[in-house]
Amino acid sequence: MAKMPDEKTLDKMESLLNIASDYTRLKILYAISNGDLCVNDIVKLVGASQSLVSHQLKVLRKAKLVATHKEGTKVYYKLDDEHVLALLDIVYSHVSE
Repeated sequence: MAKMPDEKTLDKMESLLNIASDYTRLKILYAISNGDLCVNDIVKLVGASQSLVSHQLKVLRKAKLVATHKEGTKVYYKLDDEHVLALLDIVYSHVSE
């Protein structure tokens, strides 16, 4: 049996899972899982408005699920690290059983 995390860690886990559980955010995470994309590219892949995508990217960035880098005037988004992709893969595998 796994060791029970402390209260602070459980709070962080709850927050992260709540943030990641949003339908549009999940689509954004999958859209950028194959490489860096700018907002316009994400908008096309996700099928949401630019303002909604921008807002959700801000939430994902604050939660450290998404990272950015700038090239000229464009900002590109990518998954923050391999843990985000692992989380998506585990959830996908679980629900696909």
